[in-house]
Amino acid sequence: MKYRVPEFFRLAGLSLILLHTAAAAQAAGRSGEADILKPEQAFRYAVSATADEILVRWTIEPEHYLYRERMSYESRTPGITLGTALIPQGTPHSDEYFGQMHIFRDGLEVRLPVSTRPPGPAKLALAIKSQGCADIGLCYPPQVWVSNVELPAAGAGSPTTGKLGALLNGSRRTGKQDEPLPVAQAFPLDAVLADDFTVEVRWDITPGYYLYRHTLKASTSSESVQLGPPSLPAGSAMSDETYGETFVFHDPATMKLPLIRRGPAAVSLPLTIEYQGCKLDSICYPPQRVTITLDLPAVSTDASGVASAAPQTEMEQDRLFTLIRDGNLLAVMAMFAGLGLLLSFTPCCLPMYPILSGIIVGQSGADGKSGTGRSFLLSVAFVLGMAVTYTALGAVFAAAGAQVQAVMQMPVVTIVVALLFVALALSMFGLFDLQIPSSWQTRLNAMSGRQQSGRLLGAGVMGMISAAVVTTCVTPPLVAALTVIARTGDLTRGALALFALAIGMGIPLLAIGASAGHLMPRTGAWMNSVKALFGLMMLGMAVWMMDRLWPATVTLALWGILLVTASNLLGTFEALGEKATLARKLGKGLGIVVLLYGVALLIGAFGGSKDALRPLQFLGSTAPGSADGRTRETESSAFTRIKTGADLDAQLARAAAAGQPVMLDFYADWCVSCKELERYTFPHPAVRNELTRAITLQADVTAMDADDQTLMQRFGIIGPPTIVFFSAAGTEQPAMRVVGFMKAEAFAAHLRKAFAPRAGS
Repeated sequence: MKYRVPEFFRLAGLSLILLHTAAAAQAAGRSGEADILKPEQAFRYAVSATADEILVRWTIEPEHYLYRERMSYESRTPGITLGTALIPQGTPHSDEYFGQMHIFRDGLEVRLPVSTRPPGPAKLALAIKSQGCADIGLCYPPQVWVSNVELPAAGAGSPTTGKLGALLNGSRRTGKQDEPLPVAQAFPLDAVLADDFTVEVRWDITPGYYLYRHTLKASTSSESVQLGPPSLPAGSAMSDETYGETFVFHDPATMKLPLIRRGPAAVSLPLTIEYQGCKLDSICYPPQRVTITLDLPAVSTDASGVASAAPQTEMEQDRLFTLIRDGNLLAVMAMFAGLGLLLSFTPCCLPMYPILSGIIVGQSGADGKSGTGRSFLLSVAFVLGMAVTYTALGAVFAAAGAQVQAVMQMPVVTIVVALLFVALALSMFGLFDLQIPSSWQTRLNAMSGRQQSGRLLGAGVMGMISAAVVTTCVTPPLVAALTVIARTGDLTRGALALFALAIGMGIPLLAIGASAGHLMPRTGAWMNSVKALFGLMMLGMAVWMMDRLWPATVTLALWGILLVTASNLLGTFEALGEKATLARKLGKGLGIVVLLYGVALLIGAFGGSKDALRPLQFLGSTAPGSADGRTRETESSAFTRIKTGADLDAQLARAAAAGQPVMLDFYADWCVSCKELERYTFPHPAVRNELTRAITLQADVTAMDADDQTLMQRFGIIGPPTIVFFSAAGTEQPAMRVVGFMKAEAFAAHLRKAFAPRAGS
């Protein structure tokens, strides 16, 4: 039988269309012509000064705008230093080049406090850095202008309009000693590069004032530098009318920002610092957003030209993130195809093997024919269906973010997929033929002139569904690809990495298809038995899908019923004739073993056991569920549940006071690997022994509501399971983060390393 190639490659076209659409959207439509202004014409500024303040007034031409994050000011005159520039908030703007930014139109005013200066009149060389764009699609290169400013003698009178003493809340209580200070004087801010890979932002808080801990944040618009999660002291607990129970700083506070990765082009670091504070028993200042730029010294780089703070302990997903973003595209795809091949042998991907095998057996036996060609084409369609799902996942994630995974694992979706597996099983048992509607088949036949199209399409659809099933298992490669899409907006590179990952995961499935024609006899009564066996596998898939929605004892009982039924197919209850073959005898022996195990599962389910590996453990324990009398629920209760960032901060403060490290586990009911961690890793004696050294927290993000998403975004988490570690000082250890399932022995060793005492802890 000959097959025409274009039919099944329509599935490949679906995935490539997604990539083409993304690229076309980025390259589309800037039309229309207009007079192009020079940057000095589009963005004009005027500078005025008092003894202790410089005012820069910008005038921006219509249909032009300036970036807030690309603006900075510095003194180039020795002996004169400037404080933090007070720049307005600006309008949020999603930029295709720089990501999330803030822009100014029409005009703005920037105030620059003078920190140090000589007492008499002085001249200041003020360097003004800016960058802007025109609405027609033209973006100007960064501009640097130097303006010579005359500073009056220190202490000389100056207009009130030039003072920073005007209150931020719009009122001014003159003549009173308790008048609130300007925000820059109440919370003097300074940022320095402590070492090549650490920035320290320090607030010298004036007595009588305080800063809210949860408002201290930092971000960068640089594409060459990746910031790690900031670390802060615990702070002091406070009951606040606005924020409720929160933590504040009354004394000087320092925020440490790790620079996880530095590209070769990173010679400066633009930082946006956010904070908010109050005066005791007085006003609260509006949220502040300050932009500063730090010079970065040269550092040694690795073979890829990227410097790393701790390459020996850096998170795998961070390395993969940099590879996708900066590496050669063909090398990226080859790397992710290899990672997909490795992932194909993990527990999360194992369900795909019986699904594909069942399709091959079912379709090959439908008309009494089978062969390598047909089996291989079915496998190709299945794998391309997987690739379509992963490529689409990247596109949807770029639009919907972390909610994608929650939607895919909603109970209604899980139930529908489980019912689909039940329908496939019934089809395997011969109750009916599962195929696409006849009207669709007629159209496909008209296009291709053969009957194979519908079956290839059906295999492709099953590949899409299978890929959706295994996305519950978060892995470092998946996290890296989705992070590239989310952070940089580079849909093409992220989606191609996901496409290659799916193809790599499908390589063993293609091998199954290529060998099926040789391993399976052409026809015979054996086909009905094999189809029935694969039907049982499909029912097992339905049980596996529903495990997250009903009690574990129900799952155990259903597995027992399936195994008892499978033993019957193996001939356990049939007598051996005198001329029975060796294969028949071995089959019956295997059937007896399967029967005994199935009966043990049924007994264990009725006895309250929940562990399929130890179904009869309740017979020798003081309480059902565990040999030492501890149930799996008891293991889960060892974790303190938290919901919000305030809950976490309170626990971190408690841990810091006790001098204990902290482990935070992000969990969801719809997360398969989360259940594996709870069932096989956390109860292990070595793991439990290590966990006694720390405070263990768990964030249940099953609902994926606003609080859940805010907490996940705080740490840049794509999905569960993700485990975050904090030192005894309450600072996160990014290199210790765990993504996905980890076996008990390896996890215990990881805990010993994560909980080891550190300098300064």
